[in-house]
Amino acid sequence: MQDQLEKPFFRKILHPNLENPLFVQGLPGFGNVGRIAAHLLINFLDAKLFAEFYSPSFPDYVTVNSDGICNLPKYQFYFAPMEKNSIVIMTGETQPSFDDVLAHYQVCAMIIDFLKKLGCNFLVTMGGVPIAEERDNVYVAATSPRIANDFKEKGAVVFGKGKIVGGTGLTLALAKERNVEGACLLGSTSGFKPDRGAGHQVFKLLMKVLGKEIKESKKEK
Repeated sequence: MQDQLEKPFFRKILHPNLENPLFVQGLPGFGNVGRIAAHLLINFLDAKLFAEFYSPSFPDYVTVNSDGICNLPKYQFYFAPMEKNSIVIMTGETQPSFDDVLAHYQVCAMIIDFLKKLGCNFLVTMGGVPIAEERDNVYVAATSPRIANDFKEKGAVVFGKGKIVGGTGLTLALAKERNVEGACLLGSTSGFKPDRGAGHQVFKLLMKVLGKEIKESKKEK
């Protein structure tokens, strides 16, 4: 661990051999939808942890596990092989403070640098959007009309004239400026408490896009 955590850094745990990797990000936010969807994906693919990201921009608390061991807040990166490519999944229990706009930009820019070094040329961010009256909808925003239409054909609804808060939207928009294509999937949720149903809807649509359609009887592996 770097002395006093003066600046953000990555800690490599493994050095996986990635083949044409797809990057997927699921962070906490409205209904915790993105993080729930990411963990469903990690469990379903039996993905392995290979890197962690630490930043002094993260909140000033630690998490304590069942054994009483405290840990700094961090982002975690997992990988899993698929039939035609690899998948890299990023998740975490927090984001920089919404009052610290510069930190959000810096952290998201570092994530994009990292995924480009891994060889990822396409990313999908996942989150929630407070549209409680359409509980089963999954919305999509993308870096191009073509990509938005591709996801629409798989069952997503185009998310028009709205705002996407935090890293879920910022990572995608900054990636677009760096010539990395991608999409953002948003599960409709009330946003007041963890919404496992909305998280599963996002996970299910992503798996459909990946060519691994999930049956209702197989919500969890």
